[in-house]
Amino acid sequence: MSKLRFKVVEDAFRKRPVEVKTPTERPSEYFAKYVFNQEKMFKYLPLSTYRKLRQVIEEGAPLSIEVADEVAKGMKQWAMDMGVTHCTHWFQPLTEGTAEKHDAFVEHDFKGGMVENFSGKELVQQEPDASSFPNGGIRSTFEARGYSAWDPASPVFIVGDTLMIPTVFISYTGEALDYKAPLKKALAAVDKAATKVARYFDPEVTHVQANLGWEQEYFLVDEGLYAARPDLLLTGRTLMGHDSAKNQQMEDHYFGAIPERVAEFMRDLEIQALELGIPCKTRHNEVAPNQFELAPIFEECNLAVDHNMLLMSLMRNVARRHGFRCLLHEKPFAGINGSGKHNNWSLSTNTGTLLYAPGKTPEDSLRFITFVVETLMAVYKHNGVLKASIMSATNAHRLGANEAPPAIISSFLGKQVSELLDKVEHSTKEELFTMEGKHGVKLDIPQIPELYIDNTDRNRTSPFAFTGNRFEFRAVGSIANCASAMIALNAAVAEALENFYTRVEALIAKGESKIGAILDVLREDIKTCRPIHFDGNGYSDEWKAEAARRGLDCETSCPLIFDRYLDDSTVKMFESTHVMNRHELEARNEIKWETYQKKIQIEARVLGDLCMNHIIPVATKYQSELVDNVHKIQQTFSDPEKVKELTAYNIDLIEKINKHTSFIAENVEEMVEKRKVVNKIENIRELAIAYHDEIAPYFDAIRYHIDKLELIVEDEMWTLPKYRELLFIR
Repeated sequence: MSKLRFKVVEDAFRKRPVEVKTPTERPSEYFAKYVFNQEKMFKYLPLSTYRKLRQVIEEGAPLSIEVADEVAKGMKQWAMDMGVTHCTHWFQPLTEGTAEKHDAFVEHDFKGGMVENFSGKELVQQEPDASSFPNGGIRSTFEARGYSAWDPASPVFIVGDTLMIPTVFISYTGEALDYKAPLKKALAAVDKAATKVARYFDPEVTHVQANLGWEQEYFLVDEGLYAARPDLLLTGRTLMGHDSAKNQQMEDHYFGAIPERVAEFMRDLEIQALELGIPCKTRHNEVAPNQFELAPIFEECNLAVDHNMLLMSLMRNVARRHGFRCLLHEKPFAGINGSGKHNNWSLSTNTGTLLYAPGKTPEDSLRFITFVVETLMAVYKHNGVLKASIMSATNAHRLGANEAPPAIISSFLGKQVSELLDKVEHSTKEELFTMEGKHGVKLDIPQIPELYIDNTDRNRTSPFAFTGNRFEFRAVGSIANCASAMIALNAAVAEALENFYTRVEALIAKGESKIGAILDVLREDIKTCRPIHFDGNGYSDEWKAEAARRGLDCETSCPLIFDRYLDDSTVKMFESTHVMNRHELEARNEIKWETYQKKIQIEARVLGDLCMNHIIPVATKYQSELVDNVHKIQQTFSDPEKVKELTAYNIDLIEKINKHTSFIAENVEEMVEKRKVVNKIENIRELAIAYHDEIAPYFDAIRYHIDKLELIVEDEMWTLPKYRELLFIR
């Protein structure tokens, strides 16, 4: 092991847990300590202002500047009581993170001094530079103006000395430049459409809420080892590295005992997350070594997205306090499981009904069938854009690998739901059906109580699986903003429900009964969306062929998958639901293609640099030592046969090293020259395609030879930390 690598690994071995102060209160007592929630509103706002703000939040009532001023005054007092000195509009531009610009609570008092001030105008609106964030051509460099506007539905919170105000971010001309604005529009669209349909079954329904529970997977690596891997540092993943002799093949990490240092990190993270109102519930080891998961209790979708973005930032900061780096790349290590962010999505009414819960009565069952079938219709009609919503240069490495779902969108329903839909499809009258609930299973083991088994199994290979009272969108990547998938899904479901409602109303207008009309439309839709329903093994080659036969989108090229955003049916769906217009969709695609191209370009540059400045010099140095050894043997022994016997192994290694280094050098040079050619392409879509088709294929080819060299070169000489060191926390 090289001296540098030895020191880095030794330092990682010596890491000790950071002391974490445990609050004396119960979690329920410090939960949302740093959040301006309903309790703080009631305490710091005049009663009339509090009631008006609750109307704004719960009913979507307009926010007047007078109310905003009163709210700002109360917020400022609470914030200053908490030691806050600054405020910022916290928004989600079209990058992989969040953005913030901090302003102090400072104004002139016109007497030579200053006073703390925070007005309703500062609360409601700020002006970030819209040309400096990804905008897809909506803003030119000389057209800088953009606006962030407060989202009252997402509570204000405190980080450090700053009051963080969740906001949307739009251009001077009104187009969305973020994830939150279209997400809120998609949620409004599904609320409107789902409410109309839900009222067929319960006239008391006035509001339908989309809920989201995300499961955040991530890796931890020792910070020193991370810093010694330029590829991890600059790209988020290892561009080279031979498999460790032991990785996940023993299946002993999943749900195993959490390592002490990791448990301390998790404890620290959860305390801070709970104080910020993030309802952390579950933590455990994931399948791959050094891989873990955190999941919260379900929340309203918009708030859940904000909390996930906040949590990812928190994870990175807390990890560094504990001597780790948190890796959110979907595939930081080859050959083992990647990380996803399963999006558990459901709809519920203001009356407390879960619309995807089967229910006990025939009427409840019909409601359940209606919402399941129309969701399947949405997924079937827009399976291409749903795939585009979760696709990226990083997630492309994960899809279809190990337990991640494949890059073909299908939906698993389970035996009971499938049989129920078959009964409805083949019925010929106003016949209602029910589905069995959970059933008990007794084990022949003393002291073990009866177990209750769900009405569906789980299918790990399904990108969009029904899991009892919700759908799990499993294909979302670990670093992604959940909003991207939730915008597409909620808009698609809103369109499907509006279409269902229109057709049912047309049949009722012709004299058909409500139940009869609903069943007629459902029978037709069950037949139509049948191609999206698949309960088998999504990894099999047979499914890929079958999916193509069914007309599902089977494209695997990331830049081409983005084209689905600009299909006429997609544009119509987004425009009819008032979520985004064609101009906004075109702009977002420009950003997606540009982001893809830049990521591949950066990886190509890093790979080339490591090859020429680390790998080849180290391999050549070891080769020289072998050559010197052969030369000394030849000088020492005169018997040709003896010399041949003693030098055969080293000569074989010399030739192998030459073969590998020659391939690496030649292909790096080819890759660089090809980049120079494709970089002249002006059309960003064509440039992204060229990087996918002509540059990215070099990566695996070059990596193969680097990984072979790692096995050949003396361990003491190899400068980069190896998988066996990176993947196991000491």
